[in-house]
Amino acid sequence: MDTAQPALTFRTATESDVEPLVALVESAYRGESSRAGWTTEADLLDGRRTDPEGVRELVADRSSRLLVAEREGLPVACCHLERRERPEGAVAYFGMFAVRPGLQGAGLGRRVLAEAERTAAALWGARMMEMTVITQREDLIAWYVRRGYARTGRTSPFPYGDERFGIPRRPDLCFELLVKPLG
Repeated sequence: MDTAQPALTFRTATESDVEPLVALVESAYRGESSRAGWTTEADLLDGRRTDPEGVRELVADRSSRLLVAEREGLPVACCHLERRERPEGAVAYFGMFAVRPGLQGAGLGRRVLAEAERTAAALWGARMMEMTVITQREDLIAWYVRRGYARTGRTSPFPYGDERFGIPRRPDLCFELLVKPLG
């Protein structure tokens, strides 16, 4: 355990977490505040990364889990897990991963990702974790590759025109699927 920092605890988000988690996710990805960390998408997208309605839906969805990482009772990171069925068995989709910008680069994200993988395997028997990452985020993709995720080369288009995902600042955005076997 890192003795220089207060203990990190994990729990499932509740309705009372919606507003704090929206603020956390927005701070990690959008606007000037996001530039304090390295996960910013401010050069790629304007607008919102999420909204209270979207987070509320994730909290209520029985096929998903919104994990909150806290230090001294304050949310410092979060991620969303969704159970998906495939012919080969349960797969977990990983998304809405955010770490408070001022805390990025100190191993907190690695711990949250490891807890997400453990939770998906234990809760659902998930044998695989998958996620999509904007292809222009080479630094972030490299971070996931160092954690055992493989690039599949399978891409999907960015939802241009749907401002729930942000307002693109360039015309060539798309997502790549990354996967990792669990267990």
